[in-house]
Amino acid sequence: MGVRIEFEAKVYRWQARTQSWFFVDVPADISSDLRELPAPPRGFGSLRVEARIGGTTWRTSIFPGSETYALPLKRAVRDGEGLSEGQVATVHLDVLEL
Repeated sequence: MGVRIEFEAKVYRWQARTQSWFFVDVPADISSDLRELPAPPRGFGSLRVEARIGGTTWRTSIFPGSETYALPLKRAVRDGEGLSEGQVATVHLDVLEL
């Protein structure tokens, strides 16, 4: 059985070298709970999720940072939902593979 979460988070840009990636962070309290899940080992400690923002649903992974997990937002999601840096998104996540 998976875990279902909903939260609001601000879209931010992370720039590395010449490329930019956009993310939202899973709140620290939820991230702490996610770290306790009996998930199978995956690269970089990531968790497979199905994410939904507005009418856009996609499968991806969330990646652990020092305090939170980060959910990457690909261009198709941002464009489809009219999201830009600094805006707040309501995110629905279903954690898969538990």
